[in-house]
Amino acid sequence: HVFNRGVEKRQIFPTKRDYQRFLETLIYYQDANLPVRFSFSKLSPASNKPQEKKLAEIVCYSLMPTHFHLLLCQTIEKGITTLMSKLSNSYVKFFNTKYKRIGSLFAGPFRAVRIENEEQLLHVNRYIHLNPLIDFLVKDLRFYHYSSYPEYLNLIKTNICSKEPIL
Repeated sequence: HVFNRGVEKRQIFPTKRDYQRFLETLIYYQDANLPVRFSFSKLSPASNKPQEKKLAEIVCYSLMPTHFHLLLCQTIEKGITTLMSKLSNSYVKFFNTKYKRIGSLFAGPFRAVRIENEEQLLHVNRYIHLNPLIDFLVKDLRFYHYSSYPEYLNLIKTNICSKEPIL
């Protein structure tokens, strides 16, 4: 379980486009064999192009206005650390350029909790998916677009998540 929040609890996703950019960047940097940085890429990260080797699988996610939660399954050594470093650096550069600011966006490096057993895996998955409801962002989780919950219900066909560990 990987998570981070905005410095001073600031909003890290002020617009729909910011949520979308973070998710596109996450998907792009899953690939362990990238020829170029995301900002130089001509590839559409949402194209569902098969990746030969991933740094980590995305099991579930929830992007909140001031923070994010990712449940990742590492597939190669230091995969999560590499993915999170690339994701954070890329998104902060995008955010700072867009909003004409400098400095840190996140409250330090990402934090992570290792999942030790199946019970904990299911609990964390549930916790991540319930986050928008608990924070009163929506009344019905099916309509929260910045979470993997609609994908788990097959309401959207993004195929971002590796759902097998949960299902």
